[in-house]
Amino acid sequence: MEITFPFQKEFSSIFGTIRRPYARVYFLSKNNKWIESWMVVDTGADYTLLPHFMIADLQINPRLDCQSLETNGVGGSSKVYLLPKIKAQLGNWKREIPVGFLESDDVPPLLGRHLFLETFNTTFSKKFTVVFSS
Repeated sequence: MEITFPFQKEFSSIFGTIRRPYARVYFLSKNNKWIESWMVVDTGADYTLLPHFMIADLQINPRLDCQSLETNGVGGSSKVYLLPKIKAQLGNWKREIPVGFLESDDVPPLLGRHLFLETFNTTFSKKFTVVFSS
């Protein structure tokens, strides 16, 4: 089985129009509802990161459910609330993955490697698509 997503065109103040690889992923909330998120496929992200507002969407209590830590990236350091395990779905594939919630809503959701991207064959096509297969 494979699933394909087209890159999305976005504006960059440096490069003008660019294309980014996005994938539609669902996360299972505490009340057993699947919450949709369009995520940047980021092979440079060690693990999956979500913006702060998704804590409420997924009914996560960061003080009780998460571990607080600092993360470093291109934009500097930031506080992250790390949830050790959440159910995620890409197409028909389901995984239990760790996910970090940033303190900010300024960063797009990032689909990272640990226990997620590394479990698929992920291909970036020159036709501006990202293809997942098992």
